[in-house]
Amino acid sequence: MNEGATTAPRTESRGKRRGRPGRGDSGAWLYLLPAVAVYVGFLIYPAVSTLQFSFLEWDGIAPPEWGGPDNFVQVLTDPLLAKAIGNGLLLIVFFTLIPIAIGLLMTALLVGRVQRGTTFYRVVFFLPQVLPLVAVGTTWRWVYSDEGMINQFLRLVGLDGLTRAWLGHEQFALVALGLIGTWTMSGLCMMLFMSGAQKVDTSLHEAAAIDGAGPVRQFLSVTLPGVRKEISIAGVITTIAALASFDLVFVTTNGGPAGATNVPALLVYRLAFNEGDIGAASALAVVLTVLVIVLVSAIRYLAREDS
Repeated sequence: MNEGATTAPRTESRGKRRGRPGRGDSGAWLYLLPAVAVYVGFLIYPAVSTLQFSFLEWDGIAPPEWGGPDNFVQVLTDPLLAKAIGNGLLLIVFFTLIPIAIGLLMTALLVGRVQRGTTFYRVVFFLPQVLPLVAVGTTWRWVYSDEGMINQFLRLVGLDGLTRAWLGHEQFALVALGLIGTWTMSGLCMMLFMSGAQKVDTSLHEAAAIDGAGPVRQFLSVTLPGVRKEISIAGVITTIAALASFDLVFVTTNGGPAGATNVPALLVYRLAFNEGDIGAASALAVVLTVLVIVLVSAIRYLAREDS
């Protein structure tokens, strides 16, 4: 009786003791401080500084002057800058929509089938993700050149009239650039979808087969809902890659011809380092960041799972 009475207060005191912050909490914060310092120093502080610079008239050398929202007005009204934002949105079709469609198609063809060469197909499709984009851009610039593989193939099949310098043609340059992004991102989407499809319970496929569902119906009703999270992740990654693309554009076209392939990230670089307009470059970077956040939030909202 006395033992039970004494046990309850001890248990209660232990519970209170566990709820109190102790020395272990301060020790945990000490371990987190280096990561927090890096996060604040390399992400939060530059972001806040960029927002501050966007309201200034500054060339990076002379004392800055307050410019107010003039830089944002310039970004939204300058035809060159507005066209660059439009090009970035168009690249989403090639960097996001088409790769996701190709990734789903390859997943439907490869997942759940024990075939010789499946691993080889996976490695080949994922290979563009391993290669540096500078090397990818340099290679594709040769492929699209006058004597490149595409024009050589067209001449071989008797379609000489279709040959052209693809990256130097104002109407086709952006499409040709976008197809490089399609080639680069399709393997990533396929690997994400295949990893998600392999987690789907096989009993669901068996039940669907018993109900008379064919391979296509099984994919649409079982596999596709099972990879919803992976589709969301792929959409976020590829959308950011499309809007923030710089190295691929810089290496292949450098924004040409006649600004046909200008993208926001490239113009941020030019405004800041070539023209010395830090305020306009910062304003364009802020607009680009807001655009990325809005599109990523929309993708996550559309791909959410109902509770």
